[in-house]
Amino acid sequence: MEYTYAALLLHKLGQEVSEHNLHKVISSTGAPVDEAKVKVLVASLKGINIDEQLANASIAAAPAAGAGASEAPKEEKKEEPRAEAAEGLASLFG
Repeated sequence: MEYTYAALLLHKLGQEVSEHNLHKVISSTGAPVDEAKVKVLVASLKGINIDEQLANASIAAAPAAGAGASEAPKEEKKEEPRAEAAEGLASLFG
């Protein structure tokens, strides 16, 4: 996930999302850099319009978040009566 964040940070700052730049961002955090992940990310972003993808992602996420909140069933808390709980604990100590 840190590789994706690094790519988004570079994009936001107007920098090229390249292997070299990703390596610099990740290594600046003190984390070890996995060169394979860097290469895969750069290859998968080649030819992708990041601004367009971000716009589509926020449009798709907004209705899903609103719909899920109203349909979520309410959980009822089921509490054990205190007397029964005390009897259970008392049996542990003879």
